[in-house]
Amino acid sequence: MLTGRCHCGRNVFEIDGDLPSALTRCTCSFCSARGLLYAYFEPARLKVVEATSDAVYRWNTKKVAHHFCSACGCSLYSDSPAFEKDGSWDGHTRRIGFNARILEGVVAADMPVKEIDGKNLW
Repeated sequence: MLTGRCHCGRNVFEIDGDLPSALTRCTCSFCSARGLLYAYFEPARLKVVEATSDAVYRWNTKKVAHHFCSACGCSLYSDSPAFEKDGSWDGHTRRIGFNARILEGVVAADMPVKEIDGKNLW
């Protein structure tokens, strides 16, 4: 079980499972600006424990819901289509990309990182 929380603690979530073997960096303009490293999981593994200040930002195609804390500004997770490596999507399968930098006990900078070419795919 992994636990994540924003800086002010108003948003807390749990993930049923272990970290993936590598984190993911997306090169799209939005993710690059935030500097996030994502740990991806199936949506059923997410349990929102507290969401006092959960806000959502959507842009471009509006298919991805970027959750963040409206009080302290920390990025929490993104609810995204499960895009294939070529940018295609089956139209229904989703995945959750957690901000690995706010997961308790995880040093995201020490983990292997793979890259999604979001700059050119979407």
